[in-house]
Amino acid sequence: MSDERRRELGQFLRDRRGSLVRAELGLGPIGRSRTVGLRREEVASFAAVSVTWYTWLEQGREINASRQVLDAIARVFSLTAAEKSYLLAMGGYAPMPATEAATIEQAPAHLQRLLDALDFPAFAVAPDWGIAGWNRAYAGLYSRISAVDPADRNLLWLIFTDPHLREMLPDWKETSRHFVAEFRAEAGARIGSAAHSALIERLSSASPEFAQLWADRGVERFASRQRVFLHPVVGELVFEQHRLVPSDAPELHLVMYAPVSGTPTGGRMPALRAS
Repeated sequence: MSDERRRELGQFLRDRRGSLVRAELGLGPIGRSRTVGLRREEVASFAAVSVTWYTWLEQGREINASRQVLDAIARVFSLTAAEKSYLLAMGGYAPMPATEAATIEQAPAHLQRLLDALDFPAFAVAPDWGIAGWNRAYAGLYSRISAVDPADRNLLWLIFTDPHLREMLPDWKETSRHFVAEFRAEAGARIGSAAHSALIERLSSASPEFAQLWADRGVERFASRQRVFLHPVVGELVFEQHRLVPSDAPELHLVMYAPVSGTPTGGRMPALRAS
């Protein structure tokens, strides 16, 4: 385990320990009024480990936690499935994606043909969230995509730095929060790689809002959900967002925006593709 991943594991544990509601664990307040946050010795007791060992884990010391111990801590903290997967990844108990080969500049030809066959917006995302391919409908939805410098053609970078895209998203604040939490869940085992660190540093310098969300350490698995765009030409578009993983190219994700029935969105697709 790298030093950076140990530090991230320790900070993640500190954050989650500090957010626990004591009453929900059958504990009284600390002092007269403190009702949130556990002491390290309380976590250690619930997880059946020594206080010293747990303290070292939070401090990012060079120790290795067993999966059983991390499972126990996850139960104490009532972690979600995504948060537990992230915890295990930090501890080295999750599949390890490639750390440096995270950039894919162009989707394979057969996946591009699939994107082109769809009449609603769709695009391909690399492990670093670089946009590796898109179809005509997506180019109509986000008209700047072809002109964006390839180095900036990253979904996370664009959502935080492009004011044009922000104006199109009436729920930008909620969408950006979801994106950061999902990115952290997927990038957990790559933390510490040069490419990942460079992206986070660049984003944090460019966007205080990203820096704050990243510091909050939210972790979520991707979930299909409704997306609303205010397009400057065709008007409001309401999609259901889906993501597929090709079995022959699992390093790429295909993101698709399917028009929601009962809205004018489907009828506006020809105008969107022509815009």
